[in-house]
Amino acid sequence: MKKTCAEFKRWPNKAVTLLGMSGVGKTALGRVLPADKWFHYSGDYRIGTRYLNEAIRDFIKHKAMEMDFFRDLFRRDLIYIRNNITVDNLRILSMFLGKIGDPARGGLSVDEFKRRQRLFRAAEVQAMRDVDEFIGKARRIYGYPNFLNDAGGSICELNARECWTLLSRNTLVLYLKADDDMEQTLINRARAHPKPLYYDEKFLSRHLAEFLDAHGFESAEQIDPDAFVQWVFPKLIAHRRPQYQRLAARYGHTIDARRIPELRDEADFIELVCDAANGA
Repeated sequence: MKKTCAEFKRWPNKAVTLLGMSGVGKTALGRVLPADKWFHYSGDYRIGTRYLNEAIRDFIKHKAMEMDFFRDLFRRDLIYIRNNITVDNLRILSMFLGKIGDPARGGLSVDEFKRRQRLFRAAEVQAMRDVDEFIGKARRIYGYPNFLNDAGGSICELNARECWTLLSRNTLVLYLKADDDMEQTLINRARAHPKPLYYDEKFLSRHLAEFLDAHGFESAEQIDPDAFVQWVFPKLIAHRRPQYQRLAARYGHTIDARRIPELRDEADFIELVCDAANGA
């Protein structure tokens, strides 16, 4: 939804969805807001603990079954696996997503990679549909007047009409726009520490074919998993930027991500939203 500055200030139970690439400051912004007034909903946490919980357990179990010692214990039901995902530590979710490439270097086949990507996308849609329910839970059960939806960077890839109808009806969408320097920082970070990511399937197929052709590879099994992530990340930023902008223009407002480190408290955040609503 869109709101004027006055409407946002008068809104007794504020609900905000943050939109933008991972690393632009969504988590930092959340830390500025008082923890006793704002319920922090993490889309990735909901995905990992609710919708991909079993798939992640199966992934870990499959790895463990490669060792004779653990295989015997699992077959005898002497041990079990329990995920310990936290809002601040979602590494196991990234490990489940994996990277496409040479299996000897930890890569996944194209079919397995796409299977996990589809599972993640379905889980993200469900997690965003849950926002409406959790806004009510946050107030009714936990006593939080306000709600912050820290959505994953891939939320712009969701074309589910129902999902965006619900988000725009119940939350103010704020796009944290990165400038060229910040985008370059994200690219440098991805090159230094390439992490598993979600890709729209058409985007993935097109750029995977381009990467194979450019490097003279006959199959994805020849790919260094890290090298593909490093190569494709700048293209992913360029692909997502206009999608973020369209969503913000239709459903909410755009704020300059460079201003996030300047925020000291909730009052600063509210003024930042007001500036965005006023087009400043």
